[in-house]
Amino acid sequence: MTGALLGLALGVGLLLVWRSGPRAPQRVDRPERVSSRRQRLAAAGLTGVTPVQLLALQVGLALLAFVVVLVTTRTVTVSLLFGGFGAALPPLQVRRLAGRRRADLREVWPEVVDNLASAVRAGMSLPEALAALATRGPEVLRPAFARFAADHRSSGRFGACLDRLKDDLADPVGDRVVETLRVAREVGGSDLGRVLRTLAAFLREDARARAELETRQGWVVHAARLAVGAPWVVLLLLATQSTTLAAYDSPLGTAILLGGAVVCAVAYQVMLRIGRLPQDVRVLR
Repeated sequence: MTGALLGLALGVGLLLVWRSGPRAPQRVDRPERVSSRRQRLAAAGLTGVTPVQLLALQVGLALLAFVVVLVTTRTVTVSLLFGGFGAALPPLQVRRLAGRRRADLREVWPEVVDNLASAVRAGMSLPEALAALATRGPEVLRPAFARFAADHRSSGRFGACLDRLKDDLADPVGDRVVETLRVAREVGGSDLGRVLRTLAAFLREDARARAELETRQGWVVHAARLAVGAPWVVLLLLATQSTTLAAYDSPLGTAILLGGAVVCAVAYQVMLRIGRLPQDVRVLR
């Protein structure tokens, strides 16, 4: 017995030595996934939140929901399901904030373009026109343009500062405006003012039409949320009847809950897809 234990210990030690060398498993980073999460956070205006912090918040809410529901219902299956709901709340909130920020920016971009056109017509250079938006532009965009002004004063590199400005804005319309200014800076031309005024008119028409469509879409979204949330609210109301909830700890009850969760998730996504409006995509990143 002692010889077997010594042999096992020797084998484990040799394995650890072998794995600690150049054959050790390397950590595989997924820059595209991290970048995608950062882009979603930036689109929601949460530039101070990292993907790791968002993941930690998901885990914390999942544990909190699990413990609270377990203490209330004393049913493991129901508690696990609501723990999953708690983990899904932060990404849903990020998506909601991104949609609200996108709608807010859609309303103010025509004003930004008008200010740029006026500055160009007054003879200001493009860096000066962009820096002036830190004080004259819409309140929601002033911090991004203030950072652009500080970057340009310190480095003087217009192209690199535009790239950082695009990252700060994290908006499809902002990408188009920035790339228009980049082309005007590199190629030159006397039509920049007319192009900006045309772009401002187009953005106003697009914002007006999209606002009308989103008002009608709101009915579909609210109906989907009500239809999905109602069964789970009823399930929580059953917490006062411990004998009823105990049935969900059985294999059949667990299968019913999982099936209901899958059906609700699929139905919710289908309803959202039916009423979804086409969104601008950041193709100029």
